[in-house]
Amino acid sequence: MIFEGTPKASLRRRLLAARALLTSDDIALAGERLARRALELPELAGAGTVAAYVSVGREPGTRALLDALHARGVRVLLPVLLDDNDLDWAAYAGRDSLARAGRGLLEPTGPRLGPDAVAAADAVLLPGLAVDGRGLRLGRGGGSYDRVLARLERHRARAALVVLLYDDEVVAEVPAEPHDHPVRAAVTPSGVTRFTPW
Repeated sequence: MIFEGTPKASLRRRLLAARALLTSDDIALAGERLARRALELPELAGAGTVAAYVSVGREPGTRALLDALHARGVRVLLPVLLDDNDLDWAAYAGRDSLARAGRGLLEPTGPRLGPDAVAAADAVLLPGLAVDGRGLRLGRGGGSYDRVLARLERHRARAALVVLLYDDEVVAEVPAEPHDHPVRAAVTPSGVTRFTPW
């Protein structure tokens, strides 16, 4: 449960307020730059399967990146939100294969592959609000990606974990909890920040 007075909740509010000031032009430009930076990552260059997500609202745009990966012949898995906030997965087959879903999300319309399908990914692109110097990611607080990361650990999957953010969202410190998993890298429109595994 997320309490409004926790350090994570306070940081989330501050970061979401900063995102609220972005214009649609800011978001589009950041998405184009983010795609270019992400496509340079060795973790994506050699990937056969990448688990990603469709950005919504003021999240850093992922559409150009999804299309570029798909055009390369990469199998791109996209999440489908389940009633319990866990994630199922389906393959991306282009922009026409996305449909509106609950909570303003866009989801793939293809066959559902099951929550464990993410374990086959060579890289997992994670949404987030911030990351710190230890590679600890701050999510939105719904717990969906905590479940994904726990599932990857149970499967002993070796997927490269990469968070996609705006430049000012690489911060000094994210409040840590025992279940947090560090990411390998953060991609922002200006570049890539890599983290040393603990």
